[in-house]
Amino acid sequence: MAKEPSFDVVSQVDMQEVTNALNQTTKEISQRYDFKGSKSEVVKDDDGIKITTEDEMHLNAIIDILKSKFIKRGVSIKNLEYGKIEDAAGGMVRQKIKIKQGIESDVAKKITKDIKETKLKVQAQIQDDQVRVSGKKIDDLQAVIAFLKEKDYGLDLQYINFRS
Repeated sequence: MAKEPSFDVVSQVDMQEVTNALNQTTKEISQRYDFKGSKSEVVKDDDGIKITTEDEMHLNAIIDILKSKFIKRGVSIKNLEYGKIEDAAGGMVRQKIKIKQGIESDVAKKITKDIKETKLKVQAQIQDDQVRVSGKKIDDLQAVIAFLKEKDYGLDLQYINFRS
């Protein structure tokens, strides 16, 4: 007997698009009049992005530029987690922005709980940083996808590996 239809609920960010957005942001900062002579820096590190600039006004302007570049490149800003603004050397300010990859376990548990509450004949199981949903009817799986699209879990969810 063939396996039953299934799909995976994941939350992934295309890091190449993030790099492209960062390059565009850096280029725009170097060309903007309000950043002339400013020591602003946007750097990608292991777990996200580090912004260093002179004051909070410049920091907020850089974050706005970064968000617009992310949106233009199709990267969801829901997966950004902003750290606190810290003082840096030389009277500068620094902020780290973490890029969330995968679904955290507490969010995955909430997703599986919500799917079970729909009373559809599907099973949801947590696998590492994703949720696999399987069921006998493809219509039920499509109903689950529609249901999850209406909910907000604070992440940009994708539905991949749809197998029938």
